[in-house]
Amino acid sequence: MINFNNTVEYIEKKSRFIGYLLSCQNFAEVETALQELKKEHKKATHICYAYSLANPFLEKAVDDGEPSGTAGRPILSVIQKRNVKDVCVFVVRYFGGIKLGAGGLVRAYTKVTSEVLK
Repeated sequence: MINFNNTVEYIEKKSRFIGYLLSCQNFAEVETALQELKKEHKKATHICYAYSLANPFLEKAVDDGEPSGTAGRPILSVIQKRNVKDVCVFVVRYFGGIKLGAGGLVRAYTKVTSEVLK
């Protein structure tokens, strides 16, 4: 079982966002955590994430079906602004039936990431 460093939950217009912070050294740890979250959250609509590794330097953002640039990119942007390395932030979303629009999604993913990194 993966030990996440921090978790937060945020509700926006009935959509539930759960943020997970993982300290990691390589992509294998990210992939292991992602598979575990997929098992734990089988009914989740999306599991979006972004990571920044120091050595070798590697960054990636994944929208997992959200409109392009509305989930993974905002998560990565917060990680970059905080200048943290060797972390991955996952945000699990359960769709609440009300569309948030691109701006609403960006705000929600940014907020959850900011909170989980505190």
